[in-house]
Amino acid sequence: MFSCVTSSEDQNYSALKRACLRKKVLFEDPTFPATDDSLYYKGSPGPTVRWQAASRRSDICEDPRLFVDGISSHDLHQGQVGNCWFVAACSSLASRESLWQKVIPDWKEQEWDPEKPESYAGIFHFHFWRFGEWVDVIIDDRLPTVNNQLIYCHSNSRNEFWCALVEKAYAKLAGCYQALDGGNTADALVDFTGGVSEPIDLTEGDFAHDEAKRNQLFERILKVHSRGGLISASIKAVTAADMETRLSCGLVKGHAYAITDVRKVRLGHGLLAFFKSEKLDMIRLRNPWGEREWNGPWSDTSEEWQKVSKSEREKMGVTVQDDGEFWMTFEDLCRYFTDIIKCRLMNTSYLSIHKTWEEARLHGAWTHHEDPRLNRSGGCINHKDTFFQNPQYVFDVKKPEDEVLICIQQRPKQSTRRGGKGENLAIGFDIYKVEENRQYRMHSLQPRVASSIYINSRSVFLRTDQPEGRYVIIPTTFEPGHTGDFLLRVFTDVPSNCRELCLDEPPKTCWSSLCGYPQQVTQVHVLGAAGLKDSTGANSYVIIKCEGDKVRSAVQKGTSNPEYNVRGVFYCKKPDQPITVQIWNHRVLKDEFLGQVQLKANPDELQTLHTLHLQDRSSRQPNDLPGTVAVNVLSSTSLVAV
Repeated sequence: MFSCVTSSEDQNYSALKRACLRKKVLFEDPTFPATDDSLYYKGSPGPTVRWQAASRRSDICEDPRLFVDGISSHDLHQGQVGNCWFVAACSSLASRESLWQKVIPDWKEQEWDPEKPESYAGIFHFHFWRFGEWVDVIIDDRLPTVNNQLIYCHSNSRNEFWCALVEKAYAKLAGCYQALDGGNTADALVDFTGGVSEPIDLTEGDFAHDEAKRNQLFERILKVHSRGGLISASIKAVTAADMETRLSCGLVKGHAYAITDVRKVRLGHGLLAFFKSEKLDMIRLRNPWGEREWNGPWSDTSEEWQKVSKSEREKMGVTVQDDGEFWMTFEDLCRYFTDIIKCRLMNTSYLSIHKTWEEARLHGAWTHHEDPRLNRSGGCINHKDTFFQNPQYVFDVKKPEDEVLICIQQRPKQSTRRGGKGENLAIGFDIYKVEENRQYRMHSLQPRVASSIYINSRSVFLRTDQPEGRYVIIPTTFEPGHTGDFLLRVFTDVPSNCRELCLDEPPKTCWSSLCGYPQQVTQVHVLGAAGLKDSTGANSYVIIKCEGDKVRSAVQKGTSNPEYNVRGVFYCKKPDQPITVQIWNHRVLKDEFLGQVQLKANPDELQTLHTLHLQDRSSRQPNDLPGTVAVNVLSSTSLVAV
């Protein structure tokens, strides 16, 4: 994964460190200097900030360390910038050794060595996943302080600096420290893992009152946690006055909490508890402030813990301290919290015992052009005149039904003094079921099977189950004319062959004059059949044929009245030739022909529904066979009509 890490600001960590050691100087980063420009993108600073190098014994502390007694979610405390979302994500990260060692590469080599002070160069580097690639961010060790105290993220131990340095590297990536004020936990979780964040609105889903839905959600969260994913929870603040308001139960509004453990906790004591096997769905959370905890049932000192054996409590790591970490039931979490963010680690390894995913990753852009055929910034479906000008991506579901995960991420905008804080566009996408053989861009509405929300978030996610077939994703900005780059990620169980549709119609080549060029386009939609031969119910499928091209449906089992709902689109060079629709019965040794119909695509009939009797394949005098087929036909001499 890290063989293709991209260097931020074209800085090479190894080369810079070697140069500093050779010159016997500490590194000073010219791309993120120790000035107010690295602190603020607008406004004037408050107290006088002094940048101090953590490495010098005379500065912040004696005996500086990257880690003191290892790394823990208890290390972190939020500073003066409103980035509880980032600190919560760091708390989750700290609980996953395999993940934090990716974010903090070569951590043993980066650690201070008091035995060899001459090997220290004041330079650190960290890896973040941004817009489809891992980025190596290099910083120096100078940190902003007031009265010799770190003013931003800091550790319990005065001489431990991993969290402050990670925060500085992340601030550099964002443009400045102030850019971290009021961010999104989902973004940080993705940046730490390269995973996919799925937001869940607990209020909208009514999980507090729907036990079946709540149990199902807990199982999904347990699975994400057990497979190394990161999770956070928060209580939505409706107004600015609500922000960081403490409720009577001890929880804080507008505040991101890290979920650090998910368990089914066994109740009772001794062998009786083992055989009774009564379990409770429990969640452990951590407040980034490192204090102020939940005071309801199952809080640190509550009597409910008497229901759990001492060995079970020790296994859970239950402590009676105001350290910001606490347990609560999942039912109470759904009652008091409004949002959960699950960051899944998408396993694409073929050498895994867990479920693996096939990922398609495509870079795209919303671009503006005066020519409608070249414009790719058409806005959402509300803007019907321009909607189909947006980028379009086709993919296939190759199983009878498959879970599909789709994420679209816009390129993060860096905050600057001149440009202010980078604002996200409102983005989203729609998914359409299209013809099985579509190769060119959509120009008219097809059945819409799923839609994401539209939001000015860095990324938008959707999980959907879809039957076998071909689909088109249209990612858009909410308003037309807005431009920007985006990354589309599509995850399926089997390869989806996801690709961009670039052409509006078949291209004209040097062979077109010899081989002919399409004169009309015809869309054939076979809805279903009725009264097929086989009283016990046929296992039938349909084939649509036109000028050497054909489309086949899935087998509809055990029915004489199947619903195929299959469509094909054909670009006809010889419009006078009929289109053939055949129905076959699937057999073990040899499939049985059940009948066919032939259609003439008349471009004057914009859309016509035909219910036709099946006939045999005699070319002279076709005879009727049992059954009828319902076919919808749309034809046009304009090749961009469908």
